[in-house]
Formats: sequence, C-alpha cells, structure tokens
Amino acid sequence: MIRYLSVLCAALVTASSAAADTAGVHLHAAGSLRAAMADIAKAYSDTYGTHVEAVFGGSGGLKDRLSQGESGDVFASADMGNPQALTEAGKAGPTVLFARNHLCAFLRPGLKATPATLLATMLNPSTKIGTSTPKNDPAGDYAWAMFQKADLQRPGSRAILEAKALKIGNVPGSLAVPPSATNAVVWLFQEKRVDIFFSYCTGGPALTKESPGITAVSLPPTLAMEANYGLTVLAGANKDQAGQFALYILSPAGQKIMAQHGFDAPSLP
Repeated sequence: MIRYLSVLCAALVTASSAAADTAGVHLHAAGSLRAAMADIAKAYSDTYGTHVEAVFGGSGGLKDRLSQGESGDVFASADMGNPQALTEAGKAGPTVLFARNHLCAFLRPGLKATPATLLATMLNPSTKIGTSTPKNDPAGDYAWAMFQKADLQRPGSRAILEAKALKIGNVPGSLAVPPSATNAVVWLFQEKRVDIFFSYCTGGPALTKESPGITAVSLPPTLAMEANYGLTVLAGANKDQAGQFALYILSPAGQKIMAQHGFDAPSLP
C-alpha cells in the first residue's frame, strides 16, 4: 500500500499544474467500473465535498480520446496497457494496479454447461459466442487471449472460436448495441445473437437481476483469465483534487467499496 501511495504522489509531482477546477474531478473509467466508481465517487464527495464527474466506456476508446486531447483528471482502466500507453506518451503520471477482475462465461437462459464442459460447448458448431471488441475494450482482449489458451487444450480451437465470435461495440467491424438496450448481454440473448458471452465476472449480479435465467460459469483453470486494472493521474490535471481522489481509490475506504462490488482489491490486507 505504501508503495502504491508513493507512486501516486510521484504522479502528482510530474503532472503539470492547472488552475483550480470548480467542477471537481473528471474521471474516465472502464464500463465495468460503473457501479463501483459511482459508489466511490459518492463516498468521496460526501467526505471531502468534491464533486466527481465520470465518463464510462471501453478503456481503449477512452485512452484514444484522452490521447487526442480530451480533458480529464483520472483514468481508471480495465487493463494496465491503456493507461501505461498514456504514461509512456507523457500524457499521464505512473500507472498503478488498483483492482483485479476475472473473465466469466455467461450462458443464455436454457443453455447448460459446467467449467469442465465449457470448452466443448463453446466449440459446438451450433453454439454462438460473443465478446467485446478487442483493442476497444479489454474484455475483448481477455476473451481472445482465452481462445489462445483453448488452442493449447484442443489444437485448432483458436481458429474456430475467433471465426465465429461476434464482436460488439460502437466501432467499425463490430455489432452496435442499440441505445435502448439497458444491458448489452441481455439484448444479445433476447435477439438470439449469441448463446455464450464472455465478460467480467463482476457483471454477473446485474445480468441475473435483469434476466434470472442467465447463468455465469467460471472458466476452468486451463482457460482462466485475470484482468489487472490500472489507475493513473493525467497530465494537466488539478494536482490536489485529482491526486486526492486517486489516493482515495487506493485507500482502505475505496478498496473496501471495490471488494463489495466483487473486485479483488490488492491494497486491502
């Protein structure tokens, strides 16, 4: 924990100065962090009186927007690579690990599988699978990395899975989910576009609440994927406000909220 705090303090020193932002802290965060960061922002605002305005989306897309000059203070990504790219470009301070997640397989109502039978179900010619779009959303990158692991178990699996995987996202080459859909995965199942969708395990409660027939299956150890989430303070941010909010995310209070939402919180004992 002390190491994380010292690294973020260094970020405050390297971030360029800016005039006080009366609007508070501008947060860019991965879509999978929406519920957790909403609670963290509220707790932080209640404690310190500073408003946090958040923008959520695919981490790759957010990184591109910030690289192109979009204003922001703190970037919380679903991977380490996107914030690190900003760090290496001189657009942010150091990137630190602040949470971990895991990839799960979500099955449409009526479809059955266990961790032991999951790969066979995925490879069944009649089974349609879906992922987020790689590079735009790290969840897609984790899913496609899992396809590579599958190839070690059953040679040829990677080519089969990549060929039939439906990618969703508002980017070229992917299926756009209509804005009216309250949950993308539920919509995909309702429209019979996919039978299995690979996403973060932390999203399970929201899915089953909206559609109780959906089941979450943990990936077997041979296919398991861990997602490391990275945090950075952006260059040009208000050093005091952005730095304090970033430290709050890493503090026991912030990490406790992350754990309550199903994330592994590395800064907690």
